[in-house]
Amino acid sequence: MAQRLLILNGPNLNMLGLREPGIYGSETLADVEAMCVATAKAHGFDAECKQTNHEGQMIDWIHAARGTIDGIVINPGAWTHTSVAIHDAFAAAEVPVLEVHISNVHKREAFRHHSYVSLIAVGVIAGLGTHGYKLAIDHFALLLKQ
Repeated sequence: MAQRLLILNGPNLNMLGLREPGIYGSETLADVEAMCVATAKAHGFDAECKQTNHEGQMIDWIHAARGTIDGIVINPGAWTHTSVAIHDAFAAAEVPVLEVHISNVHKREAFRHHSYVSLIAVGVIAGLGTHGYKLAIDHFALLLKQ
C-alpha cells in the first residue's frame, strides 16, 4: 500500500489565481493540487488535497489523519498566525507536518511573522511560490524513506 500524504489549504486559498496575483501568482488552487498529486505520485505516494475556509473543518481533517496519513503538507493561510487550535490539533494527530507559504511571510506585515504551526512542524517553506508545495512533497519522500 502506498504511503499517503494530505495536502491542506486554509482560508482564501480557493481564491488563488484571482487574489493579489502580485503576491500569490496566477496559478489556481486546481493547478497547485494537480502539481501536488503528480509530485506525490512520482514518489510513489497517494495524495489527497483539501481546502476549507472553516477552521473547525480543518481541525476535523487533521484529527482524522491520525493513524491513517503518513504526512501533511499545509498552507494554513491566516490561521498560521492566529490558531492555537490548529497547533493543538497537530499535536493530537501525531502526524509529521510541513508548513508552506507561497509568499515570504517575513517580508510582509509584522503580524505575519509568528506561526503557531511552525512550533509543531518538521519544517517551513516560505516565499518560493507554489513551488514550495513540490519541495515539501520532495522532502517527505526523503523523510518517510528513512
